[in-house]
Amino acid sequence: MAAVAQCVRGALRPRLPLLSVALRTSPRLLCAATQQKNTGQNLEEDQSQSQNEQKVEPSSAEKLLAEEKAKLEEQLREVTDKYKRALADAENVRQRSQKLVEEAKLYGIQSFCKDLLEVADILEKATESVPKEEIKDENPHLKNLYEGLVMTEVQIQKVFKKHGLLRLNPVGAKFDPYEHEALFHAPVEGQEPGTIALVSKIGYKLHGRTLRPALVGVVKDA
Repeated sequence: MAAVAQCVRGALRPRLPLLSVALRTSPRLLCAATQQKNTGQNLEEDQSQSQNEQKVEPSSAEKLLAEEKAKLEEQLREVTDKYKRALADAENVRQRSQKLVEEAKLYGIQSFCKDLLEVADILEKATESVPKEEIKDENPHLKNLYEGLVMTEVQIQKVFKKHGLLRLNPVGAKFDPYEHEALFHAPVEGQEPGTIALVSKIGYKLHGRTLRPALVGVVKDA
């Protein structure tokens, strides 16, 4: 038995230094492995955190871009609205200016026409004052004068019509305060109330606008 125990001790003696070395180095290996494991976990955590930050950062940037986009769209709407209003105002000014120019062309001769109306009235009274029975070949001077007055009156009415000036002789028409001026109201048998029975002075319209109302007598109820 003693011999067997001695053989076992002899066999183990050479291996003891290896075991001791292994025991001495194993804590270092364990520390290194632990550090590597911790380092790997830290790397994974850092990568995960960076990914989360990357995920958060784009959302913040997108939010800022969305806000900036909303501001720009609002500014665009305001500018577009102002532009449309400016166009509308410019069009209104152009139309008003064009209307004023057209009215100036049409009614620029208004005061001149009013002065000529007095001449037309005098010619009309002159022709009406000549007794018809006196217009004979025996009175050539009176006849020629009368015919000359009539021709002048016809010609001046042609000139008036050419420039848009028309007579208003509304006998039998309904009274219109925009075209007629009532001098009196009187009952007239056989005529409807509100109609014009007598025209004292001829009226005129220039391009549809009353230049001088006709002076009339209006029928009223008896």
